[in-house]
Amino acid sequence: MTDDIQINGGGKLRHLLTLENLPGELVTEILDRAQTFLSVGDRKTKKLPLLRGRSVFNLFFENSTRTRTTFEIAAKRLSADVVNLNIATSSQSKGESLLDMIDNLVAMQADMFVVRHAQSDAAYMIAKHVPKGIHVINAGAGSHSHPTQGLLDAFTIRHFKKDFSRLKIVIIGDILHSRVARSQIHVLKALGVNEIRVAGPETLVPETLSDMGVSVYNDVDSAIKGVDVVTTLRLQNERMKASLVPSAQEFYEKYGLTKERLALAHSDAIVMHPGPINRGVEIASNVADGPQAVILRQVTFGIAVRMAVMSLLHE
Repeated sequence: MTDDIQINGGGKLRHLLTLENLPGELVTEILDRAQTFLSVGDRKTKKLPLLRGRSVFNLFFENSTRTRTTFEIAAKRLSADVVNLNIATSSQSKGESLLDMIDNLVAMQADMFVVRHAQSDAAYMIAKHVPKGIHVINAGAGSHSHPTQGLLDAFTIRHFKKDFSRLKIVIIGDILHSRVARSQIHVLKALGVNEIRVAGPETLVPETLSDMGVSVYNDVDSAIKGVDVVTTLRLQNERMKASLVPSAQEFYEKYGLTKERLALAHSDAIVMHPGPINRGVEIASNVADGPQAVILRQVTFGIAVRMAVMSLLHE
């Protein structure tokens, strides 16, 4: 069970692999800890000594800008030594197995691994394999999960909306291939959100999501009506085995978040996006740059949230 691996007998985090079944109390603890770290970015010296002498290895087997960089900043703000492994030139490119590579990095006194991998269970495999006292954070796994993104989304929503219990939230776009959508749904359910909707074309919104307690819409206008939070997702063409939408332009016309569509939500609704943004595909520029968008705040909040996770793992 993933729960047995990522939470120890005392209910503390050992690894962060998924938000599925993570207790709401633990989620709130992470968000509260992140709140205390938020002001570190405003200091002249942006450093805390909590991970001094610890070594954090960033293992990104998929391209990333925001996630890898914010993890690196978070670790350095906690005074950790950070190693960014270049996978393209590592021994993996010479045929070394993933776990053999991990064994060698453990021998170099690694304390924490931050892992992004196309394989959904890669971080889980590493967490099962490493010795006690070494921690693993899933920084994005296939189309399955992206727990720190889900946490920073929840932090962003709490920052602007305070109370989760009365909120209506919609996630629009390529739900099928989105690890972000799944993690966001898990964390919002744990925090007691009133109603979660998902919307997009039938080919990209699996009906099985209703089993997660969310409402499935194919008509985006109906899905947006009266919501408090709108999350848009990009088309993940790199994960599609075949084209599941006729064209980017047609997707934008039917499912893109335009100013007119956003007007169907509550007037104080916020707009979120995990990035990278494809303007004119899933979101209009005047929405992405508009007063309701909190997309860049999400990036800033992500540093504090990742600091919180790292610090809790080493307690």
